[in-house]
Amino acid sequence: MRVVSSLVAILATACLAAPALAQPKKDAASCADHPLLTRLPDYWIESCTQKQFDSYKFAVGKTTSAVEGKFWNIRYQPPAGLTTKPSALQVLRNVETAVKKVGGVVVASDSSKETLKLTNDGKELWVEVWADYTGKYILTVVEKAAMEQQITASADVFANDLKRTGHIAVDGIFFDSGSANLKPESQQAIGEIVKLLKADGALKVFVVGHTDNVGGNDANLKLSQERAQAVVQALAKGGVEAARLKSFGNGPYAPVASNDQESGRAKNRRVELVKQ
Repeated sequence: MRVVSSLVAILATACLAAPALAQPKKDAASCADHPLLTRLPDYWIESCTQKQFDSYKFAVGKTTSAVEGKFWNIRYQPPAGLTTKPSALQVLRNVETAVKKVGGVVVASDSSKETLKLTNDGKELWVEVWADYTGKYILTVVEKAAMEQQITASADVFANDLKRTGHIAVDGIFFDSGSANLKPESQQAIGEIVKLLKADGALKVFVVGHTDNVGGNDANLKLSQERAQAVVQALAKGGVEAARLKSFGNGPYAPVASNDQESGRAKNRRVELVKQ
């Protein structure tokens, strides 16, 4: 009994003397790993962002490529008690190896960041991993996809807004990137403008093209004019008299949102109808 009592006393003393182990931190609320990649052991998620649709510029060689689709950004931190933290290279190689095992390839790499691309279950995914000497790393993933259009144009809405404000931004008009080629999904909006103009034979409009501020101003002015003219031509093919339509390119000079974020730039790339 004395031996047992002595052992208990020794163990109790040892436990009191031992340094308290750091409790593992919990992930930020509503955050989880991307389905494609697990995390480094014992790491926790400091913050995360997930969006149904967004754009991100990935490094590709010495340039960048904007990829649109479902978006994840996950920020990982090492456990507080980790005395030897993994190097940035160790983090990058871990992610690279995992992605390569499922058919991915490296498209850009430097000492702190790597871009990878792969096809998984028929979906194109882009992955960027960034790491630094502190052991923390950031994972950005975009599952490439076209945006699901949820707003439709309406001739009645156009008519009301033209009477109320004298101008209306037309949702649902899309062009190929950097060109004035109308995408097929623009036909619904074009059809509503035709309906508007046929319902009011006295109505004349300016078709005004707008761009974001990416690229030179002269190039954007030219592009906005060409896009406005492309809409005029589409309306004329729909049966609207050309004399009732005038195209005008405003380039980047009338933004409706900040160009600092892609969400704002998307709003600035638009076509408006202005009552003559």
